[in-house]
Amino acid sequence: MLSTDRLLAFSAMSFLLIVIPGPSVLFVIGRALAQGRRAALTTVAGNTLGAYLLVIAVALGVGSLVERSVVVFTTLKLLGAGYLVYLGVKAFRQRGALHDSFTGDGPVYGGMRTLWEGFAVGVANPKTIVFFAAVLPQFVDRDQGHVALQMLLLGLVFNIIAVASDSVWGIAASTARQWFARSPKRLSLVGGVGGLSMIALGVTVAATGRGD
Repeated sequence: MLSTDRLLAFSAMSFLLIVIPGPSVLFVIGRALAQGRRAALTTVAGNTLGAYLLVIAVALGVGSLVERSVVVFTTLKLLGAGYLVYLGVKAFRQRGALHDSFTGDGPVYGGMRTLWEGFAVGVANPKTIVFFAAVLPQFVDRDQGHVALQMLLLGLVFNIIAVASDSVWGIAASTARQWFARSPKRLSLVGGVGGLSMIALGVTVAATGRGD
């Protein structure tokens, strides 16, 4: 249904997009430093589910609406940006409590909550929205039919690459977390920097424009 050349070309383009850290990767790293490896990998899973929901939307034709409508695109973008800023402010305010997570005295966040936060960031990632809406359809061979199925398959390829890449980032960051755990001051600094970075990321997402 899909030629090998198209599949390889799409995989290469996806890889180039994914390896450049964006909102999802930075969010995974932040979760890894704050809560550890399990939270990081759960966040990766949430990001993947959110990204694949975008693929489904494109396959059903909703993606073209997002691409054409400035209002829809801007609304979705600002919702995601606002959520990132909210999480960043929360992380900054709780930066002094990071050390408690190592001793068991800090708040414990459930897997579903971590999954949901990752999902929210993944589904509102402007870079992914634009890629799926504008680039993914170009690799579909309409002469072969089953256009929606082809898009779902291409989206699956994208997400497999994303899971592998984001997991590496998360595991690497969670490994570095052990060094920070040796000092409450280091952890507080990480929490503060992580929170400010997330706020800056939210502001950057909000300021991201469109070509039109």
